[in-house]
Parts: sequence; structure tokens; C-alpha cells
Amino acid sequence: MAFYNKIKWILGILMIFVLIITTNLIDKNNFVRVRDAVVTIYEDRLIANDIIFEMAKSVHQKELAVLVIDSTFFKSNNAKVNTNLKALVSRFEDTKLTLKEANVFKGLKSNIEGLVAAENQFLNSNFSDKTPVIGHIENLKANLDDLSKIQLNEGSRQMSISKRALDTVELFTQIEIYILVFLAILIQIIVMYKPKEKA
Repeated sequence: MAFYNKIKWILGILMIFVLIITTNLIDKNNFVRVRDAVVTIYEDRLIANDIIFEMAKSVHQKELAVLVIDSTFFKSNNAKVNTNLKALVSRFEDTKLTLKEANVFKGLKSNIEGLVAAENQFLNSNFSDKTPVIGHIENLKANLDDLSKIQLNEGSRQMSISKRALDTVELFTQIEIYILVFLAILIQIIVMYKPKEKA
């Protein structure tokens, strides 16, 4: 009878051990999903939003210079602003882009190239025709606005992924507690049960 009791104890402990390992593996997977979502929000959304803001500031500088026909800006600062815009575009390319974001970004790059060409024509025309430059600036502002909205939507989507993962962790924790209580009762019954001995 002692051997039979040892087997019951071993099986009871093994059941608890397997349950704990299984729930821990599920919890680990969910925490990895939360971590990845938070990293994505920071690296691919907040940093991207900051880059968009910096690009918008540069575009605004250009717009202001065109509207007041600031020849000093175009002769001394415009090259620096263009270099800064190219660096920002390069940094933005390093973030993880969604399909829609990649399409808008492609348009943004095209509009930046068009703006630089229009600015050269504006300079060569002795600041007489600013319409093409203003057109490219408006297109750039629309691209930046679209990219900013995409950052917000994607950040919201990543937060939703983290919330679902945390809800799953909470659910499994509750289930784990109920199963552990059930197993504790079951083990007590198994250990305490003594079959009637034949006389």
C-alpha cells in the first residue's frame, strides 16, 4: 500500500508542476507580445512622430521664406534646411513602415525632390513665380499630416495588442487559480482516500 500512496503523491505533484509550467509559458508569450508592442510604439511611432514634427518645422521655415520672399534665407539657410530634411527622411526610412505609411512616405520624398527643383527655379527666376514652390509645400504638409495620423492609428493598434495580451494573461491567471484549487482538492481526496480492506 505504501508504493500505491507514493505513486498518488508523485502524480499529484506532477500534475501541479505541468500546470504551472504550461501557464508560465503562456504568460511568457503574452508578456513578449506586450514588450514588442511597447517597443514598437516607442521606436516606430513616437520617434517617427518626432521626425515628422521636425520635418514640419523645416517645411514651415521654407513656407515662411517663400511667402515673404526672403532672399537671405534662400542664399544662406535653404541648403542647411534641405540637408536637414534629407537627414530626417533617412531617419524616417529606418523606422518600420506600414504599407499605407510607405505609400505616403514615397509621395513625401517625391514632393521634397519637387520642392528642391521648384526652389531652384524660384531662385533662377529672381523670386518672381512662387506658385510651384507653394504647391509643393502644400503637398508636403498634406503628406506630413497623413503620416502623423498614421502614427496615431498605429500607436492605438499597438496599444490594443498589448491590452489584449494583458487581458489574456489575467484570464489565464484566474483559470490557473481555479485549476490549482481544484487540483489541491483532488489531491487531498486521492491522498486521504483509503480503500476498504478485504477481511
